[in-house]
Amino acid sequence: MQNTHQPIWQLSQSHLNLLESCPRKFQHRYLDRLDTAVGLDTHPHQQLGSQFHQLMQQRSLGLPIEPLLETDPRLQAWFNAFLQNPPDMIEGKQESEHQRLYWQDGFVLVAVYDLLIQNSDQAQIVDWKTYALPKQADRLRTHWQTQLYLYVLAETSDYQPEQLSMTYWFAEASTQTDAKTNCLTFPYSTDQHHQTQQSLSHLLDRLRQELTDYETGKAMQQVALTEGKCVSPNHQCEFAERCQRRLQEDATLALQDALADIDAIAEVPP
Repeated sequence: MQNTHQPIWQLSQSHLNLLESCPRKFQHRYLDRLDTAVGLDTHPHQQLGSQFHQLMQQRSLGLPIEPLLETDPRLQAWFNAFLQNPPDMIEGKQESEHQRLYWQDGFVLVAVYDLLIQNSDQAQIVDWKTYALPKQADRLRTHWQTQLYLYVLAETSDYQPEQLSMTYWFAEASTQTDAKTNCLTFPYSTDQHHQTQQSLSHLLDRLRQELTDYETGKAMQQVALTEGKCVSPNHQCEFAERCQRRLQEDATLALQDALADIDAIAEVPP
């Protein structure tokens, strides 16, 4: 029986990152509605992160935050870290959990800003991260959250790209006395804007074709097993068995072991 689904009209940075990382996983999660990632949104740290975002939103609206602060000592620690080591922020009008939509190539691109600050000369996006500064922090520059958020803001405002920037503030890094930095700021430019526009057009064209093929019963593309995104020593995709990647990985390891055993056999003298 042919699968039926509602067309995906709205795409967030999560959609784009997953589509680029693994189209088949995108299919399972968003088209087949096979959400096997039980606990992703209910993981204690995820829940606490959501509470921190709520706390910062209530603070920006002038609402009481003490009841939230009293629910967990880590919330209090993160908030104290923000008060003592806040990110560098421009002066201007602040809007918390601000959403913007932009229509492109038949899809609606969605950006939700933890904090958007605007004045007559520039605008700054601030994003709260409740984990430590990642070791490969510069990868955030090319992450779809950074690209999409700045792109949508440029397209839906009168600002030039050079007037925009995005800052990530890391709560855990802010609680560590030996941390070299607790935030990362990425300025924007016209060249970056054009590059993002081209990348988006390419990705959306590919998605449109994938959706057309999916309607005819063709599954979306899988990533190569050698990329290590399906099964690795420290990670297994929740759809690995459904994609038969667990079996493929086992067969590959068995073959490698067999070849290793053959290589280990002493050569028989003539």
